[in-house]
Amino acid sequence: MTDERVSAEGGMETSYGFRRVNEGEKQGLVNDVFHKVAKRYDIMNDVMSMGLHRAWKDAMVAALHPRRSADYKVLDVAGGTGDIAFRIVEASGRLAQATVLDINGSMLGVGAERARKKGLAANLDFVEANAESLPFEDGRFDAYTIAFGIRNVPRIDVALSEAYRVLKRGGRLLVLEFSDVEMPLLDKVYDAWSFNAIPRFGKMITGEAEPYQYLVESIRKFPNQTDFARMIEKAGFARVTYTNYTGGIAALHSAWKI
Repeated sequence: MTDERVSAEGGMETSYGFRRVNEGEKQGLVNDVFHKVAKRYDIMNDVMSMGLHRAWKDAMVAALHPRRSADYKVLDVAGGTGDIAFRIVEASGRLAQATVLDINGSMLGVGAERARKKGLAANLDFVEANAESLPFEDGRFDAYTIAFGIRNVPRIDVALSEAYRVLKRGGRLLVLEFSDVEMPLLDKVYDAWSFNAIPRFGKMITGEAEPYQYLVESIRKFPNQTDFARMIEKAGFARVTYTNYTGGIAALHSAWKI
């Protein structure tokens, strides 16, 4: 497996980082990664993004601009530790109802405990399920968010179709993900940081470098901004746009179910 990015036609379903795996094998490998890093997930994101993920997440929620209403329902996928959901609930004046969905029970356990400590448990549900098969009826949610999680879903096209299905008409999709650095020189600096420093820091934090090596490689395999926008359009969404953060280290994709 090379480090070339997959296209809008797919390929992430058989890519575990730079390693090619059989279809159906990736999910178990990814689950193991997140069981290992669940309790240190925020530290992991600090290492992966050089601390910038907090500002990017704030910008994502500002772009969403959640309605201050108890009727506002948002689904945050792959958000086990609650980082995005907490921000959304707070931005709504603690009125919105957020469902946090994750396939990894260890991550959800961390999020549920954090919600209790923050006094947000009444606004949040934690659901263990697969992004490729959401356990919700059609047209249930006003918004669907996923931050730094879509590249770990084996069948991204299926997950996007599920997102479309569970959104109401007029519902918003927001996807924040590490992306293709488009700023000259910054790409070289970020590559050097990613492949040399991140696995070493990961080993210092968790005792293991392998989960971080996978996460770095998965970023390089994920479709670039234009190709991922095409995948969102193929799922039926309209008004698909993206905004680069920090020269394209991350990108926020926005779309609507019209």
